[in-house]
Amino acid sequence: MKQWLLAFRPKTLTAAVVPIFGATALALYEGHEAGAPPIRYWISGLALFISVLIQIGTNLINDAVDFEKGADTKERIGPVRVTQAGLISSRRVYQMAFFTFGLALLCGIPLVLVGGWPIVVIGIASLIAGYSYTGGPFPLAYRGLGDLFVVLFFGIVATSGLFFLLTGAWDLSALLLGTQIGFHCAVLIAINNLRDMHGDKLVGKRTLPVRFGASFARYEIAFLLLIPFILNFYWLWRDAVWAF
Repeated sequence: MKQWLLAFRPKTLTAAVVPIFGATALALYEGHEAGAPPIRYWISGLALFISVLIQIGTNLINDAVDFEKGADTKERIGPVRVTQAGLISSRRVYQMAFFTFGLALLCGIPLVLVGGWPIVVIGIASLIAGYSYTGGPFPLAYRGLGDLFVVLFFGIVATSGLFFLLTGAWDLSALLLGTQIGFHCAVLIAINNLRDMHGDKLVGKRTLPVRFGASFARYEIAFLLLIPFILNFYWLWRDAVWAF
């Protein structure tokens, strides 16, 4: 269990949790403003479980693929990677990844019954993107698109999608909140990429630091950190002081 917990990377799972809490809080606020029916919290709970499963599956695929492609070696800096350390075979890591993706797909059925075809599109796209972060014929992280993936799927898509499930509406406020959350989630990836840039360069993993250098990566991290706080003035304008 300890080895699998290492593989799941629990410290990164905030990226899966925050969009769910954010979208639920926004739905509560908007509902209070409009006198809408009570929030169905089982939807938020199920969405949280699915979001965590997709994050874990993405982490597992990343663990196995980076080892097989040589991006994770004994010289790497940072937390233990179970495949590289020989704690769990890449075959078992892949099996667990596909199990978590499959479980997420199964758990998504009740949400599809609530939200219809838009949730089908979001769910399938999220699973494909989670696998394609480092796996498949077009690995996003190896082409410098990992940061964009996080902003879109762990920010905008997760927040707006859950807000739609809870309220039945698409809203620009949810889009802005998702952007704020996505930027802060992407900080995790940006810092990791800066830390790993020399090893990534050796194996052709063309992250943004590899493409544009360490100085660019530091400015990117500062940008991703600060812009959400500037966007907070929108919530102040909305008199949502709790959000500010």
